[in-house]
Amino acid sequence: MDSSIFLDEVNERQGLFQRRAFVLGALSGLGLVALGARLTQLQVIESGRYRLLSEHNEFQFQLSPPPRGLILDRDGVVLASNRPDFRLLLARDETTDVDAILERLAQLVSLDEAHLSRLKDEIADAPSKAPVAIVEDMSWEEFSRVNVRAPELPGVTADMGEVRVYPFSGAFAHVIGYVAKVSAKDVTKTGPNADPILLNPGFRIGKQGVEKAFDLPLRGRAGARKVEVDVKGRVVRQDPSGDVPPTPGAPIRLTLDSDVQNRALEVFGEESGAAVMMDCRSGDILCMFSAPSFDANRFVKGLTGPEYRALSEYDRKPLFNKALTANYPPGSTFKTMVALAALEKGYDPATVHVCGRVWYWGGRPWHCDRAHGALDLKGAIAHSCDIYFYQCALAIGPDAIAAVARKFGLGEIHDIGIPGQKPGLVPDSAYKRRAFPRDPVWHAGETPSMGIGQGYVSVNALQLCVQASRLANGVTALNPRLIHAIGDVEQPSGGAAPALPFAPEHLAFVRSAMAAVVEVGTAAQVAKLNLGPIQLAGKTGTAQSHNYVAGSSGQHGARGAWATRDHAWFICFAPYDDPRYAMSVLVEHGGMGADAAAPKAVQIMRVALLKDPQVRARIVQPLPPDEPASTGPVTPDPSTPGEGTPQSAPAATPT
Repeated sequence: MDSSIFLDEVNERQGLFQRRAFVLGALSGLGLVALGARLTQLQVIESGRYRLLSEHNEFQFQLSPPPRGLILDRDGVVLASNRPDFRLLLARDETTDVDAILERLAQLVSLDEAHLSRLKDEIADAPSKAPVAIVEDMSWEEFSRVNVRAPELPGVTADMGEVRVYPFSGAFAHVIGYVAKVSAKDVTKTGPNADPILLNPGFRIGKQGVEKAFDLPLRGRAGARKVEVDVKGRVVRQDPSGDVPPTPGAPIRLTLDSDVQNRALEVFGEESGAAVMMDCRSGDILCMFSAPSFDANRFVKGLTGPEYRALSEYDRKPLFNKALTANYPPGSTFKTMVALAALEKGYDPATVHVCGRVWYWGGRPWHCDRAHGALDLKGAIAHSCDIYFYQCALAIGPDAIAAVARKFGLGEIHDIGIPGQKPGLVPDSAYKRRAFPRDPVWHAGETPSMGIGQGYVSVNALQLCVQASRLANGVTALNPRLIHAIGDVEQPSGGAAPALPFAPEHLAFVRSAMAAVVEVGTAAQVAKLNLGPIQLAGKTGTAQSHNYVAGSSGQHGARGAWATRDHAWFICFAPYDDPRYAMSVLVEHGGMGADAAAPKAVQIMRVALLKDPQVRARIVQPLPPDEPASTGPVTPDPSTPGEGTPQSAPAATPT
């Protein structure tokens, strides 16, 4: 064989091998480069993303509820706050023996059969691993007892949250309202109530009053806690460095005065009614009280069935806001509107009518409480003569009266920021056409009843306070304001309102007649402030709750069963010569306005006047020159003999 041929073949094979080795080496190099690039991308460029994914396999973020915003009075006194709450939570999984755990817990904390039954339903309805509140507001002893036995209670956690607390619950319950647990109907698919924080155990939302109306700003914004979990989703440790702090709710500052409001609570005691006070310069509401009241703190925890039935079935209706929701005939307090309407129509205030206790007109007798004799308009207001106002109302008609009454806020829903108002009714001939299509004509015989605040007329305590404040101001149609500020944002003043479209001399006449009510009229014995030069002006009212005709259950005054008696009203303002505060007081089925309502108004009004530095400066008397300086200034004694112990005085009402 030729050796050259052999060498050529060997060289050819070596070249093929080398070419293949080069190609394979190149491919291997490209693979290593691609692998390196991919590793660089994963470990360097996208390291943050994969670190987060890795942590999410090991860590979870649990929603942390924010502290609910405070509710404050006009001076910064806290009316609603939060306190620590020791609670017991159970998060079940597929291995949890709920019945056994609840049975063991019942030996450590107080759980009755009804509570246990309700808990089993709640746990069954809750998603797996979602904590359910077993017990809230535990004592320290119960909290410690459960924590010691924590290893024996799988899925059970004893922790500390927050719960709403109302320091002056009885005085402010109807205005502030309360918070309660979130129910299924509270949660929506969209909007603010779709927030997952609503499903947090123990989270509560506003259910009434300010708490409900301003629930969203009071809620704040939820935070989150970073926790490490095991393969079953159970928390093994917390990582505070990864926590997202919650944003507390915004504080709500009200115009209410806690001292005035608490005084109203004391004055009413067990009686039923309402008291509303306004600053008749700004429209700020200093007092809005409804009696009897209830303990809103009990609603936060959750009422038992017997507790709720006791409140709802009590005949004096403590759950009913009588300052806003309840409407009543205004009685003789409405005579101020009739008088002003008459003056605006050109009625001569010197017109005299004679009251002989019975007046015959339209084929029937019309009655008054007593025979007042001959009275002009001012005397008729001071002594609350029904027979005078029967005839005065007939002289001007219902439409003129209604037009004036509406200018003073009667029959109107006032925007004070919270729900629940009922507009009441100020009737006129147009109302009669709308409401009674079968008898659309306003009959003359319906006017005398309207003239004394009866018949179709219906108002609430807030409206009568607005009426009194606008009369006292005499210039501006003040609007009531309850919410002073939401967070740092102050709300518009009630003083930014249009002017009253009435002659100043006519308003002054009505105010002077209201002063005469206290000086010589129906409230002369019961409405003295005993604050030196500070004088009160007011108007009593006694409104029928039932007819007095034979066979009916109505009782005039404070006679008979409680539910059949008349309602007692008193509206007033002070000081008379420089009005600052106006108010209305209702005593439901209290009888005569002078006996039941006026003394309460005086005691509440005194608190506001004595707190006002400018008014107090007029009351405080300097020491005589020969008195020792150490005795200090002399101020009126709130327990002055005679105050709060009224004598019976007549108040006019129809019979």
